[in-house]
Amino acid sequence: MALQTAPARQNLPVETDSFIGRDRDLSDLLRLLDADRVVTLSGADGIGKTRLALRLAAHATASFPDGVWLADLSGLDTRAEVAARIAAAVGVTEEALADPVENLCETLRRRALLLVLDDCDAAAGHVAEVAAALVAGCPALSLLLTASEPLRVPGERVWRVPPLTLPREGADPAESGAVRLFLDRAAAAAPGFTVDPAGLRAVARVCERLGGVPLAVELVAAWAGRVPLDRLAEGLAAYLPAAPGRRHGRAARLRLVEGVLAWSHALLSGPERVLLRRLSVFPDWDLEGAERVCGGAPLEEPAVLDLLSGLVDRALVALTGEHHNRVRYRLPGAVRRFAAARLAESGEADEVGAAHTARMAAVAEELGRIAMEGRPMPWAERFGHLQRVVSEYGNMRAALLRAERRGDAASGLRLCAGLRTYWVLGHHFGEAGAWCDSFLPMAGGDDALRAPVLVLRAQVYRAQRRYAEAARAAARAEELGRAAGDAETVGQALNVLADLDVRDGAYARARERAVEVLESARSTGDLWNEAVALALVGAVAVHTRELGEADTRFNTALMIMRGMDHRWGVGLVLMAQGAAAEVQGDAQSADRCYREALDIQRGIGSAPEIAAALAGVGRIAPALGSVAQSYDYLSESLLVAHAAGHRPGVAHALTAIAKVALEQGAAADALRCAGAAAALRGGLDSELPDPLRLAAPAGVGADPEQVRAWWEEGGRLGLDAAVDLALRITESGRPMRPRPAPTRLSQPPRTALTPREHEIAQLIGQGQSNRVISENLFITQATVARHVANINRKMGFNSRRQIAAWVNRHAVSP
Repeated sequence: MALQTAPARQNLPVETDSFIGRDRDLSDLLRLLDADRVVTLSGADGIGKTRLALRLAAHATASFPDGVWLADLSGLDTRAEVAARIAAAVGVTEEALADPVENLCETLRRRALLLVLDDCDAAAGHVAEVAAALVAGCPALSLLLTASEPLRVPGERVWRVPPLTLPREGADPAESGAVRLFLDRAAAAAPGFTVDPAGLRAVARVCERLGGVPLAVELVAAWAGRVPLDRLAEGLAAYLPAAPGRRHGRAARLRLVEGVLAWSHALLSGPERVLLRRLSVFPDWDLEGAERVCGGAPLEEPAVLDLLSGLVDRALVALTGEHHNRVRYRLPGAVRRFAAARLAESGEADEVGAAHTARMAAVAEELGRIAMEGRPMPWAERFGHLQRVVSEYGNMRAALLRAERRGDAASGLRLCAGLRTYWVLGHHFGEAGAWCDSFLPMAGGDDALRAPVLVLRAQVYRAQRRYAEAARAAARAEELGRAAGDAETVGQALNVLADLDVRDGAYARARERAVEVLESARSTGDLWNEAVALALVGAVAVHTRELGEADTRFNTALMIMRGMDHRWGVGLVLMAQGAAAEVQGDAQSADRCYREALDIQRGIGSAPEIAAALAGVGRIAPALGSVAQSYDYLSESLLVAHAAGHRPGVAHALTAIAKVALEQGAAADALRCAGAAAALRGGLDSELPDPLRLAAPAGVGADPEQVRAWWEEGGRLGLDAAVDLALRITESGRPMRPRPAPTRLSQPPRTALTPREHEIAQLIGQGQSNRVISENLFITQATVARHVANINRKMGFNSRRQIAAWVNRHAVSP
């Protein structure tokens, strides 16, 4: 069966070997997935649930316009972790104040997508709860689950995954799925492997003995090139339970897989056995990690690569692909559980677990140090280190859990401090706060370790609008940092406190704290804290109307961040400087700051920051004479924030669209939009805009009762309806332009397009699809399609081919 190749968004892994023996199952499951919204593939370990689910999902991509998304739920413990793993898979950002499941459901409410939730057993009850909420709240969403037993989700259809077909009496053995799989995997392990008719019959007998269980077949086939076929059958007999026949249950299959694993384990060399059991501490790993954690006596680090390669050849270790130029590996679930049992029997479990925790703490500390390090470093290198956490996060979480279980405060605090930038940059505030609250009160671990974690806790509190608690945590971090002589942490704590002071209007105190940081940072060479403090002094100067000082401070902060080539830091300062210029009415400077920040944030890929920069450009555009461009950027900001489930970003975009619409005389819809924003912000901020105060500057002639009626009507809309209203405002508010006459299509007026439309036109000229453009520009495909339609409308075109021809003919540049 050929894969459907219709364009669709997905994060499915690339298949590394052939898929054999399930064609009929695939056909039946595709029909089932069309008819039912919840399909669970169930069965014992090794029966092939995950592999079947991934191939089924790949075939189903054309049926789900909003994509097919895989979330691996192995090893999870809580409802919040399940929701967070699913949210990460579909690109939904954590909302600091919202329940994670409610935010997920609200964000995905109208998306037609397929969620593949793999390995649900560890948190089956929580998975069932989250899945039920998604089914109830998202009518266009479908679920494909893998688990050993049904999860009892409402509407669930259960497909018991059967073993591969076995040879039929009198038929060619090579026609059976189990024999075909054996021959394929044997040839992969030993190139040139072939069998004669007698050998084929021997293979058929082995597959019959293995009950057609795919994992068992693969494990045995991996030895076929080294062990004669007759000895394979003889050796297996001592490890397998009594012949189960062709029909046997889950328990018998579990015993069969365990027996095959024991047989394969016995054939390994002593060093291979040591490495296999030690690798069970990893959810997945790269070579360096395996060497550092598993390389103790009796193994030597240089020998780990060859031993690991041997385990890959034996089908005991799987390759998961290459991430950030490092090949990564994992143990299949059944193999990992077998190896973990051997590790416990060896008496090495505590020692190897401690080595894994120490390794992850060291990696986290290195990444945290590089994130804030003041020395110049190419941004690609610095960002690459930050991105490495994505690859290692499963290991980081395993280390955090181990430290929590063992009461190891020191390791837990080290991990939290090292992960600070990853958590803050990725908006993982709930998880960060939970881990901080686990380790900060724990006995053990000195105050020098607690101080930077308290800074992180203060930043999380601030994101959650818990400002008093943020101030207390930052003040405690300052106190502990001073006692430990940690000037860097003291500077970070003071910067958080100064930022809170600016919010509270305590400008003198904010300046005092920021100046103290400046003096300390300059004496110690702490460039990061110096630049942040300079930006805070600049913000204070804006509020106190010392505009010359504000420009000087912001520009100096930018110079430092640029000198470090720290693009994230540059983006933070530019957003602050843009906001200051906006307050001053300096539209040109604000526009420049927001646009450069937008370019930076697109490269980093954080949806909330992209949405904020887009909103900044959109707010400024009317002052620069372009309402149409304002609506372009504000609508994109709204869509980015909405797609990411970031309610503050949605509220800000709605408010900005309402203000532009009021200035354009669309009072009724504008006030409805503003009312919707206020309702959304009601759970986010205590300070809400007043409808009459909003309407007055625009000279709305309606009486106060009508203004409030429109406002209250908007407040009752709900999130999706509010977004629809705002998008209708932006579409109707764009001035219509007459189409150029057909004779002038060869040279249409370039000034008709916005900068974003020029950018998209260029990418079309390079032959890129809407999907590729959306990924490159970090916007939704719907947004790309809308821009393409605008380009066609403005330029008088009627196809992408005409856009591409025009771009390439005239060498159009943004």
